[in-house]
Amino acid sequence: MGAKRQRMIDQGPLFYGHSPGSSFMYTAPPPHSYVSQPSPFPVVRLRGLPFDCTEADMVEFFHGLDIVDVLFVHRNGKFTGEGFCVLGYPLQVDFALQKNRQNMGRRYVEVFRSKRQEYYRAIANEVADARVSSPRRNAPRAKSSDEAKEPAEHTGILRLRGLPFSAGKDDIIEFFKDFVLSEDAIHIVLNSEGRPSGEAFVEFANAEDSKAAMAKDRMTLGSRYIELFPSFPEEMDDAISRGR
Repeated sequence: MGAKRQRMIDQGPLFYGHSPGSSFMYTAPPPHSYVSQPSPFPVVRLRGLPFDCTEADMVEFFHGLDIVDVLFVHRNGKFTGEGFCVLGYPLQVDFALQKNRQNMGRRYVEVFRSKRQEYYRAIANEVADARVSSPRRNAPRAKSSDEAKEPAEHTGILRLRGLPFSAGKDDIIEFFKDFVLSEDAIHIVLNSEGRPSGEAFVEFANAEDSKAAMAKDRMTLGSRYIELFPSFPEEMDDAISRGR
């Protein structure tokens, strides 16, 4: 399990991010209502997701809310149409529930209140399922992606895809712990709203290191398997500039 998600488990409510985005308005309850009441874990469960659903689709579905993590549920290597979404603030759960039975693509999606234990159990199941299933069978574009990797020339830069939204530079350094990396060599790509997109670029000391690091392709960070692609400075600069 990745370091970021492990800290999330250990710290509980202290992990919560910023208050809800400006596109949502709410009236805060009086302070005394919080006395002796631990903050609930801000997670919802979704059912009926399209089978080609992506993290970007989830971010768009919950537009205006702070998405900390997205977890898609698999069984025997196949997506079940269910998932979990961890939000940045407990009060955002109520806004997320307002999306119940609204459409994502052509399907309406059910949104339920969930609990910390249910989310952690799903993480454990995903890790166990990943160990017995070949992740190559789960990715619909795996063949074309692999074909794109083979002839690529290494420039010392790798592009990472499939990162948890909560992953930070320290998690990526831990993922590539066999290589010497500084935080300045890691570039997490943001989307148009300034939030993590699930992609990042890593600059290695040389092309030999980046080629050796490809051995980490499709290995897991937390409950996610991470895809690696050889990249080049122009692609990295373009992706970074789009997120500014």
